[in-house]
Order: sequence, then structure tokens, then C-alpha cells
Amino acid sequence: MKVTLLGTGGSAGVPMIGGADGGGDWGACDPGEPRNRRTRTSIVVEIVQGQRLLVDTSPDMRGQLLDCRIAGVDAVLFTHAHADHITGLDDVRILNRIAGRPLAAFATAETLAEMTHRFGYAFRAWEPPHFYRPVLEAKPVRPGETIEAAGISVRLFAQNHGRVETLGLRIGDFGYSTDVVALDEAAFAALAGVDTWVVDCFLRGDTHFSHANLDTVLGWVDRLKPRRTVLTHMGTEMDWAWMRDNLPPGVEAGFDGMVLACASARRCV
Repeated sequence: MKVTLLGTGGSAGVPMIGGADGGGDWGACDPGEPRNRRTRTSIVVEIVQGQRLLVDTSPDMRGQLLDCRIAGVDAVLFTHAHADHITGLDDVRILNRIAGRPLAAFATAETLAEMTHRFGYAFRAWEPPHFYRPVLEAKPVRPGETIEAAGISVRLFAQNHGRVETLGLRIGDFGYSTDVVALDEAAFAALAGVDTWVVDCFLRGDTHFSHANLDTVLGWVDRLKPRRTVLTHMGTEMDWAWMRDNLPPGVEAGFDGMVLACASARRCV
């Protein structure tokens, strides 16, 4: 199994729109470091049989899939319905054409309701033979379930994201926790024994109402003790070189296009 980090930035990406010359607001991030350029957060999980599960459809999805040379996916799982995780949805029609069929869309009932309200045309029945619009088949799921998506066994757990809940994922010894500010005991139980954990870390020193900061993440790492922790959903405070030089052993910054190769859905390198 391998996991590709399509994007590792927050909802506005890095750099954000703006800057003194209009070339972008980089905050504390060095513009000369390519790994500081971050698109919106998403991953693809691929198993040895070739099936791929896309997690979220960011507004940068088209460029991400091209840059990472991912030629198609077999299903989509949505962690929640915030814009930076769903508004690439229209480009799913090309993924439909590649697959030659509608794609299963796994999400909670609440997320599916919001997506259907905003993108109702994507959830209408397919009208063969063409895909002039995205076609998704809603597959409601609940935290606590273990589902089969694109041939992959995925354990789901709830995460506190401030005003909403998001879905966290556990696949073998790999864990994925985007968009989270607090974890309950059920989430810690789902992550117990995780080997490699990709986790939201939006900022360093300050606190945020819906995203974890570095101190919070390091506290979780101390409790869970994963062999490897990779930070994602990072904002403009999170300079790559600073993290390289200051993060403790076993904790590192992710970057767009990073690939984690996992042996039998277990240890990732």
C-alpha cells in the first residue's frame, strides 16, 4: 500500500492570496523552499492490487492528480463538507470517464446532505453513456464503522473540528487525521498502536478553535507513540526548514507529493 499526500496546506493554501507585491502571503514560510508551497489537503491511498481511494476533493484536485501522476481512482471518501475538502468535485467527471462508471462517495449522512444541497447534480442517477457532469453514488457511513472502500478496509472514527465533526481513518497501521482540534477516547482507541500517522497541525504557538497546534499534536504523539508522525494541513506559520530543525525525532513535516510506501498496509517509509 502507498499513501500520496496530494496537498498539505490549510484552507487558504500556502502562500495565501495577497502579499505586498501580490505574489502571495507566505507568513513565516520561506518562499524559496519548494516544500513550503502547499495546496489544499487531500490524500490518495493505493493498494497493491492497483485500486485507489481518494480522500476529499480539494479545489486543487486537478493539478494535484496531474502533479502526482495519479491516473484515476476507484472511490472517494469525504471527511467533511468544508469547501477546501469538496469544491474540486466537478473534476470527478473526468475520473468517472476514466473508470467508466459512477464512483462511490463515502461520507456521513450530514456531510452527504450538505454536499447534495450544494452539488445536487453530482448525486443524480447516471444517464449513460456520457459523463458531462460528476456522478457519485452516496454511501452513508458512521464513525465507529469499518467499511470497504475501493477494496480497502477503513476504520472510521469521529474527530472534533470545532463547529463540526470530521472523519478520521485507520487503515492497517496507518492513520489519517485531517481537520481536528480535539480527540476523544474513542478516537484514541481507534488510533492505538498506529505506526504512521498523518495529522493536522495548522500552526505553532497560538491556538485555533478548529485546528490543532504543534503543542497539542506533540501531546497526542506522546500518548499514542507512533513510530512516524507526518504533519499536514499546515498554515503559513509552519516553515519547512524550521520544522526540519526543531521537530522531535519521529515527527516531520509533510509536503505536497510526498509518498508513504507501506508494506502490507503496515509500516510506512
